[in-house]
Amino acid sequence: MMREFEDWNQKVKKTFNATSNEEVLTVTEAGTALGLSKDQMKVYVDKHKLTKIPIMRSVHRYLLLKSEIEEILSKTKTFV
Repeated sequence: MMREFEDWNQKVKKTFNATSNEEVLTVTEAGTALGLSKDQMKVYVDKHKLTKIPIMRSVHRYLLLKSEIEEILSKTKTFV
């Protein structure tokens, strides 16, 4: 029987969401919600100083607060 592969970022996200009151998204998920690629989203995060939830094993990996992304989405939809 072959084990199903689970993306490491998704695994970390699932663990974080299970142990925290604050929901998080991966950079890719947040980028998709905003219509940006993963690389564009990383630039957006730095430019707009969004909260980065660090992932232990790497300085360059982090999760984003779902509430911040939802707030951005609600603001952009009012201008469209």
